[in-house]
Amino acid sequence: MSRSVASPHHEPPTAAPRPLTVENLSVHYGGVVAVDGVSFTVEPGRCVGIIGANGAGKTSTLRAVMGLAPRTCTAMRLGDVDLARVKARDVVRQGIGYVPEGRRVFGGLSVETNLQLGAYSRSRGTGIEQTLAEVYELFPMLSEMRSRLAGALSGGQQQMLAIGRAMMSAPSMLILDEPSMGLSPKFVGTVLDSLLQLRERGLSILLVEQNAWLTFEATERCLVMENGRVALIGPSADLRHDAGVRQIYLGL
Repeated sequence: MSRSVASPHHEPPTAAPRPLTVENLSVHYGGVVAVDGVSFTVEPGRCVGIIGANGAGKTSTLRAVMGLAPRTCTAMRLGDVDLARVKARDVVRQGIGYVPEGRRVFGGLSVETNLQLGAYSRSRGTGIEQTLAEVYELFPMLSEMRSRLAGALSGGQQQMLAIGRAMMSAPSMLILDEPSMGLSPKFVGTVLDSLLQLRERGLSILLVEQNAWLTFEATERCLVMENGRVALIGPSADLRHDAGVRQIYLGL
């Protein structure tokens, strides 16, 4: 299947790309250990995926990076910024856009208002209208529905909106949690296309997915999590040919 790439006039994200470094991350909910000693790096402009079964600790890992889960770690840095000391409400201002599991759009507001809310961390006159135009170029369907209530959109359309809303903060890194969940094959392809285009623009991406096929297509490196720990890590092209991964996650 052919995949489109970004048109050459696109400018790189507003925030300067910086590596995300996570060392020895653990997440505890009471006496339950959800994440146990996870370490990884997302280099600038690279796309890293995390796959695993339900309960493997994937979502908790992302929520910990965003400051939304109780966590301990040896280090968690975005460039020279210590994310472990950044309040959750300020993580977006550091250049990280977040697309949560379940999309969580504001159903009673229009598509365009949802997108504009994604730019809350930016001051006026900083290219917000240009970013909005770029989101509509990435997802033309949203442009056609800009006045429609977000709650009236299909699941796939809401997922496009959630990604677009995250892009409105002009991030250098995008963190996505299960963006293909519950989507038809058509919209799974749309999500993949959008990730490939954003990757072409130099955006760093951290992707959690149960859809291993999509993950291997979109990413360069991948972690396989089991019971809160990293069971395997390596180039996506290698992991997709691993016999165990193919049997468990690709059904081959």
